[in-house]
Amino acid sequence: DPTATRFGALVDRLARMRVPTIAALGGSVYGGGTDLALACDLRVGTPQIQLRMTAARIGVRYYPSGLRRFVQRLGSGATKRIFLTAEPLDAAELLRIGYLDELVPPEALDARVAALAHACASNAPYAVQGTKRAIDAIADQRADDDVLMAAFHASLHAPELREGLAAYREKREPIFDDPTA
Repeated sequence: DPTATRFGALVDRLARMRVPTIAALGGSVYGGGTDLALACDLRVGTPQIQLRMTAARIGVRYYPSGLRRFVQRLGSGATKRIFLTAEPLDAAELLRIGYLDELVPPEALDARVAALAHACASNAPYAVQGTKRAIDAIADQRADDDVLMAAFHASLHAPELREGLAAYREKREPIFDDPTA
């Protein structure tokens, strides 16, 4: 089905975005929405949400990149429970298995997501983006230690480090160059 293939490709693109992504989950997630949220780097939810994966209940085998993402991020045990039982998982269980990073009251969701976005955006952009790529490569078991070490050494001589250290010494917020400019 071309629609399912396109959806999987869209979710994979979200997972590969160079900047950190945050899912704000103020309502329950089902089916493909579970993978869409899991493709984000951080997930913040509210106590009333539930997750339910009904693929097997309706006779669908999930697309490979989505299954891989669940196994890599949650482990095979939690993935099997989610996919094989089609039972709903509540917010506390989602936090316990690592699907959610935080639980906040519904009225605090937008502010918390904004605070996380600000925290990520306030850090050195090349360092954040490179670290995100390195974490993903390690999680996907495709990391090359020599490449990661070279990136680490390069960061020790980068303008971002000089600015970050200067801002720390001067007790001010760092001003980093915009890598997209």
